Amino acid sequence: MRNLLIVLGALAVPAYAAPAPMAKHVTKIDVVERAETDVASVKGGSGAENVGDILTFTNPIYDATNTKKVGMDQGYCVRLIGKSIECHWTLTLAKGQIMVEGPVGDGDNAPDTTLAVTGGTGAYKGARGEMLIHARDPKATAYDFHYRLM
Repeated sequence: MRNLLIVLGALAVPAYAAPAPMAKHVTKIDVVERAETDVASVKGGSGAENVGDILTFTNPIYDATNTKKVGMDQGYCVRLIGKSIECHWTLTLAKGQIMVEGPVGDGDNAPDTTLAVTGGTGAYKGARGEMLIHARDPKATAYDFHYRLM
């Protein structure tokens, strides 16, 4: 019986060993959104920036140099309490679509924000990862989108 316990104990040790880290392949996509069609619909009150207001958009997407049109995005954001909006949108490129959602800072000097990539189609089917959004100018007329897909 003692020999059996020693053998079973020896077999159990590897189960507690930490798994070796696996290298993850990351697909990087860097594009520029030109915020040409952003339209706010007042839902939460009569003033500007009311809780519940909805921002909708369908905007052109350009390559990282902001010179060649490579796609479009469309979506909506809902105004929350404070200087934040909750956004959901789809980026459409030649090889498929990438879906994104999360809170985005709003207002003057809004900080860069990282959102969740929640799915995709075509070449991006099952995409997961993150997308960093950065306003290119103080008036937020264009944004750098940095997608990192797993």
